[in-house]
Amino acid sequence: MPIYVYWGEDDFAMDRAVTALRDRILDPAWGSFNFDKIGPDRANGEIEGLNQAMTPPFGGGGRLVWLVDSALCQQCSAEVLAELERTATALPPESVLLLTSRKKPDGRLKSTRLLKKAAQEFKEFSPIPPWKTDLLAGRVREMAREMGVALTGEATERLAEAIGNDTRRLYGELQKLQLYRGDSSQPVDEKAVDRLVTASTQNSLKLATAIRRGEVGVALGLVGDLLDRNEPALKIVATLVGMFRTWLWVKLAIASGESDERNIARMAGVENPKRIYFLRQEVGGVRLEQLTQALPVLLELEFGLKRSGDDRMTLQTKVVELCEIFDRRR
Repeated sequence: MPIYVYWGEDDFAMDRAVTALRDRILDPAWGSFNFDKIGPDRANGEIEGLNQAMTPPFGGGGRLVWLVDSALCQQCSAEVLAELERTATALPPESVLLLTSRKKPDGRLKSTRLLKKAAQEFKEFSPIPPWKTDLLAGRVREMAREMGVALTGEATERLAEAIGNDTRRLYGELQKLQLYRGDSSQPVDEKAVDRLVTASTQNSLKLATAIRRGEVGVALGLVGDLLDRNEPALKIVATLVGMFRTWLWVKLAIASGESDERNIARMAGVENPKRIYFLRQEVGGVRLEQLTQALPVLLELEFGLKRSGDDRMTLQTKVVELCEIFDRRR
């Protein structure tokens, strides 16, 4: 059936998929006649969209009806469900119905189950969790292949590490590397990535790990590297605060005797309970009082950065103080 359902919070990746689908379905000469984009603010938009999808295309190419920010997989009235059931089995072969939403479909709804059966593609576009480095590297390889940018294996790993799960930035950095490479037949190596690609939160996560381990030298080196690559100091601190808060909540849950990973995930605000296995390992050698001491220092660091004109000195001073809290020799 010519139905597509795209959902997730990776807006850039979803937009690219929508554009590719639109270019594949529509004839440029007849696109204005055969393309309908219906937003959630339009009264009876779902019914209108389903009816429009039943209309054969005019002229060449196919017809595309796009229900933007559709709530059909979150809530669906009996009237709309009846119309959806009728449409899903009777769509003209040249017509395509596309539903997009940032929210996860509710699998309990009849409309969701119907669309899963009827859709030609029911695809999630969500950011890859930053700890799944193999998937991040796979995303880099996939997008580089699409754009025709040859990368060495080490360059792929460095790019995934530097950008994390930001697909919009990945696309932009690959464009930059494509221009740098020019007509050369040689793949882009890690030295070019190190020189041209700005660091991101993935390196800030490494900084958080170095602080948790009490590795002063490593932490200071990462601070210098991040600032040299023009990473905003407040953005670095925001990543540190988020990571240490997560560690603290996980440690508190474990200390309270909680063992169920789903419950710990809910307490710590972690969406994927599978991540708790790794977080428990990370905080295994850390005392609860160390984590509780770290947060006030991080808040002082944030306050100091907003007042001070010397980001490097402020960051270095507080990072040393944080590392001392976690120094295993103490």
